[in-house]
Amino acid sequence: MNFRKGRGREEPEINLIPFIDVLLVILIFLMVTTTYSRFTELQITLPTADAEKAQDKPNQIDIGIDAQGRYKINSQAVSFLDTLTLAEDLKKAAAALEAGKTGTQPDPVIIINADRATSHQSVIDVLEAARIAGMAKVTFAAQATAK
Repeated sequence: MNFRKGRGREEPEINLIPFIDVLLVILIFLMVTTTYSRFTELQITLPTADAEKAQDKPNQIDIGIDAQGRYKINSQAVSFLDTLTLAEDLKKAAAALEAGKTGTQPDPVIIINADRATSHQSVIDVLEAARIAGMAKVTFAAQATAK
């Protein structure tokens, strides 16, 4: 029963223009407030030490790591298979120090001399080996700056 002859029903229309305006404002807001970080272009200059060289040589184990990842303990080359074998080599070096020790000196200090091109993993391997060997005193050697 259509009482309105000739006059059809108007379809409701959604006006999209204000909706698009609101979305554009939100998009612009997000673009302006977003910060972008570029970690690949991060330039890091490692520090150098200005301290004077120690006069006396404490009970220490020197570990050298070159750019290729080769290890030396007290100037003796060691082969690196895993951190457990490196820990055993550290224990042997500590035992050699213990044999030649006079008086009551503290536990040995591990001094890591790493090349600046050495991977961080090589240094972490030494730290892990020191932990496994039960040696808690670890320090890093740095190059003194020229004055």
